[in-house]
Amino acid sequence: MADESAYNYYTDLQEEKYYNRLISTNTSQVLTVDSISCDFNTYPYEAVVYGTQTIYRKSNVTERSLVTACSLLNTVRSDRNPQGFLITKFRVINNETRRTTPR
Repeated sequence: MADESAYNYYTDLQEEKYYNRLISTNTSQVLTVDSISCDFNTYPYEAVVYGTQTIYRKSNVTERSLVTACSLLNTVRSDRNPQGFLITKFRVINNETRRTTPR
């Protein structure tokens, strides 16, 4: 579960037609989580996720670094939220291209 910070990021991409371009150009992407760092010594918990975004296009494959951060609040566990956290203050710290290779 997430607050409006994650939803706002999603709607920004939607307004920029990011998802429509993925579909219309037959592009696919894979997100791989490399590591997660979470400080459980302070509350709200601060988490940083390090990952790789691989974008497969007809003409090339692009690999991008992806680093996001957020705060985690305790909330009620449920079938839809089994970990019992609410993501708040979601932000993208880094999303830069590492390399692009032709197909």
